[in-house]
Order: sequence, then structure tokens, then C-alpha cells
Amino acid sequence: MVKFSGYSLISSFTPFHSVILKKQRRFSALDLYSNNSTKSRRTLSVFANKHQLRNIKTHTEMGVEQYRPPLFSVAPMMDWTDNHYRTVARIISKHAWLYTEMLAAETIVHQQGDLDRFLAFSPEQHPIVLQIGGNNLDNIAKATRLANSYGYDEINLNCGCPSPRVAGHGCFGVRLMLDPKFVGEAMSVIAANTDVPVSVKCRIGLDDHDSYNELCDFIYKVSSLSPTKHFIIHSRKALLNGISPADNRRIPPLKYEYYYALLRDFPDLRFTINGGINCVDEVNAALREGAHGVMVGRAAYNNLWNTLAHVDTAIYGAPSSGLTRRQVLEQYQVYGDAVLGTYGNGRPNIRDLIKPLFGFFYSEPGNNLWKRKADAAFQMKNITTVKSFFEETLVAIPDAVLDSHAAELPSGRKDLFANVRGLLPPLYETREEEVVVYA
Repeated sequence: MVKFSGYSLISSFTPFHSVILKKQRRFSALDLYSNNSTKSRRTLSVFANKHQLRNIKTHTEMGVEQYRPPLFSVAPMMDWTDNHYRTVARIISKHAWLYTEMLAAETIVHQQGDLDRFLAFSPEQHPIVLQIGGNNLDNIAKATRLANSYGYDEINLNCGCPSPRVAGHGCFGVRLMLDPKFVGEAMSVIAANTDVPVSVKCRIGLDDHDSYNELCDFIYKVSSLSPTKHFIIHSRKALLNGISPADNRRIPPLKYEYYYALLRDFPDLRFTINGGINCVDEVNAALREGAHGVMVGRAAYNNLWNTLAHVDTAIYGAPSSGLTRRQVLEQYQVYGDAVLGTYGNGRPNIRDLIKPLFGFFYSEPGNNLWKRKADAAFQMKNITTVKSFFEETLVAIPDAVLDSHAAELPSGRKDLFANVRGLLPPLYETREEEVVVYA
């Protein structure tokens, strides 16, 4: 075991294709992070006393991993939050909760001979959540069963993706919000086939189905029909009229008041807020306003260092790891060269492994030159390892940047949650219809 400034690293990474964790039962951080859990509360973050944030460490049967509650998580992002990204993210932050890319249940079921490529991950990535998508209960059950042995800390169902491939031809993702009964059944199926907690990630609505009451109907039915107690709420609705996923993250307005109203109307559930929150300062603003947890997407990828390097200290109140960018890259190099080409057919290749680093030097001197050198290095026949890639390209980055620690916490928008309490919709009242409550 090699120590790097407070971060333990196995000196020779085990390639992911050969890592399978034993089944283990974990208690959810959100199960403990509730108003009824009083015996284990400790001071957690810089806002703990004032805003009732609790330092609850999740206990596991293994007795080794102790996870903080998911005050901060990195959103599941297709083609982005793969094993390579999650590896570098975990080197930078020990406590952020990480999500996989969405994996279609059908993919898991039909790739049983190659499951490690899709589901395996290194133990360092805990706490980690697997997100699955699908609209077939049999496949969802089989996929969950197959994934269970890999030891994820939570299983999440995607009910928020607006991509035409998913919500259009695929008929799942955000389109599932139109069928809360099915989602409740799916969540019950997932829970019956896993040893870990389950959760749903959704939007606040889609197309014309965008009233607060319709959102509450969805939450109420899913939580009544299944053991789901945790919902991640993307605070925009989705538009399925042909606009791109990128426009769906920009055009529909943010309605944070819907999220905060859910906290009021469903006090027995846990909600994580997502959408439009771009830095740790804004994460803390959401937590101060009472959010149970905050999920950050593109900012945690495009501005990797300036976002994640502040999570442990500014959100969790943990000591700084003291790592510099150079030390992070040294650790990532060990991982990269260990897994290079292990998937077969030359994958992952150098480009795959460097892709998560394109936001590592965001706004720093030398960043643009480094990217140009990277593009050139991808074409060089003598660049056959991550080490040789770094030797060729990092000359573009000044030593002062490589060897500096995390700078001051970047300031966020001060008015992001201004008057959100004054905008809350009226109290939700359940509709008069029969719902069989999950027991």
C-alpha cells in the first residue's frame, strides 16, 4: 500500500475486469440521515449546528468502509461518469457520492458473459450508486440480481433522461413519470432483488404534465407502492418535442420552489436537489436552505479540480488531503497504465483514459496549449502509456499550477435560492384514489 498525502492507493491497481466484490448488506446513509436517527449524530460540516446537518457514517458489515451522508453527489452522465472519471474523482474527493452512467437493464441482461466490463469497479470508488434504466419488469429484476453481487451502495432508477434514444424510442427515462404505478412496481422489483437501498432520479415533470400536484402524485404513488425513500429531483421539467438533451438542461426554467415544497409535503422522505448548481459555494447555499443533499452534474466534470477539490473540506468539514494536481495525476497514471487495453480490442485506449481530465486545468494558464498537445499526442505512435502521454503534454502546464493545492473556494451566485420559500406552491393534498401502500 502506498500513501499519497492522506490518500491510500493500492500500488498496483487491480484491473476492473477482474474485480468482483462479495455481497454485503449496507445501511443507507439516507436511512440514518433522518429525523428519527438521534443516537449517532455528530457535527459534520461547517454548517452543522446552524442547519442541522449530521455527520452520520454509514456502517457496513465489513466494518471498513464508513461513508458520510450524500450531501454531495456527482450526477450520472452518459459517456462521462465511467470508471475512468470515477477513479480520478475519488482520488480528489473521498466523500462525494459517485454515480455510474445509466445502464439499460437490457444491456446488463444481454451482456452476462461480459458483465465485469459494465459493472465492475475498484473498491476505492465507494460510496457508489448504480443507475439503471428500463421499462420491462423481468429485465429490471434480472439486471438488479446480476448487479447485486458487485457491491454497489444503492440502486437508482432513471426516470429523468429526456434523450430521444431513451424517452423516445426507448420509452423509459423521463417518460416513466407518466406511469407512477409502473415505477412503483419497478422499484419494488429492484428492492426485492438487491441487498441495498433504492432510489429514483426524476424531473419535476414533462411537457404539459408539469404542475406541482402532478409531481407530488408521482412521488406519493411511487413511495406508497414501493420501499423508495430517496428521490433525486432535477428541478426542471423535460420537453419531449424534439429538442436536444443539452437544450433540456437549458431551456426549461428551474423551479427550485418545487423541490423545497417536496421537503415540506413529504417529511418522511429524503430528497436530493439537482439542476443548475455549479460550484461548492452554491451547494452549501442549497444545504443552508434545507436541502437534504445536492447533486452536481456538468460542473463536476468540466471544472473537475475546482469543484471536487473543495467537497471534503467545505461540505463535509473533513481535513484537506493536501493533494496537488501533480499528485492526483501521479495516482491516476498508476491506474491508467494498469487498465490500458484490458477490455479487449485496444480499449480502453489513451484517449479514453485522458478524456476525464479535459476539465482538470479549467481556466488555468497553459490549459489550451495542453489540450492542443493532447490532441497531437493521441496521434503519436510512441505514446503508448499514460506515463508517456503525460511526459509529452504536461510541459504545457506551469509548475505553479501543477504543484498548487486547491485555491480559495470559488464564489457562487448569491441569489440562486433568493425568496424560494416565498414561491412555494400550495400544500399538496393526496387525490381521492386507492393506492395500496407498500408494507
